[in-house]
Amino acid sequence: MMNKNIDMAVEQKYDALLAELRSLGRVLIAFSGGVDSSLLLFAAKQALGWENVLAVTERSGVLPQRDLRDADSFCKKFGVRHRFFDFDELAVPGYADNPPDRCYICKKTLFTNLLQLAAEEKAVLCEGSNLDDLSDYRPGLKALAELGVASPLRTARLTKAEIRFLSKKFALPTWNKPSFACLASRFAYGEKITAAKLQAVDEAEEYLAQLGFSQFRVRVHGNLARVEVAPAQLGLAAKEPLRSEIYQKLKELGFTYVALDLAGYRMGSMNESLKIGG
Repeated sequence: MMNKNIDMAVEQKYDALLAELRSLGRVLIAFSGGVDSSLLLFAAKQALGWENVLAVTERSGVLPQRDLRDADSFCKKFGVRHRFFDFDELAVPGYADNPPDRCYICKKTLFTNLLQLAAEEKAVLCEGSNLDDLSDYRPGLKALAELGVASPLRTARLTKAEIRFLSKKFALPTWNKPSFACLASRFAYGEKITAAKLQAVDEAEEYLAQLGFSQFRVRVHGNLARVEVAPAQLGLAAKEPLRSEIYQKLKELGFTYVALDLAGYRMGSMNESLKIGG
């Protein structure tokens, strides 16, 4: 729970966000259905009205099916114009080879296409990265900067914790939604990404969600699946009969080996193998 002074500071940031959106006049929001873009979309409608806001959700093999469902449901609930945009990352040269700058390759192509849609709408293209994203290795941010895509949450200097606080205040269904990056982030750098592997990861994570795990990843290292769950739920994952059931399910999905990461879930664990700036 934030104290009163911090609450006021967050409110001021939200006011700054609304002011920034009003200055843009008409916006197209790259909408994933996650915590950040949901608050951005809610604020955009509040600042500009439904007629000046369009949410566009990428539909591809790298996005979990549950996120696509959530995005559609959110827009219907809050009366926001919404469309899906079909995009095949695997067709983008170099992407499937999964180099460390994979996110840059993807974002540069995807947002170039979204800029064309924004131009057709006579709108400013916005995306939902937050201030905390600057502290992790995120080459996609470089592509956004090069293309001139607006990042209103960062402009307002909102952190993830503040976004969740505001989302809860406004009763957004995403306020406590776990963070889920695109499925390509589950693959060790250099691991070839295929449609079949993406589907296997999506089904494996859907299964973990159905079991009641709150935060998780299924990381792919060749024919080994490294399962990360929230540290508080490690005991649950390791306890019979669930341990054997998870193992059997992932074997059925095509993994030869299944391992439980004893460190538990942590954001960007695939970046631990990189020597940033070294």
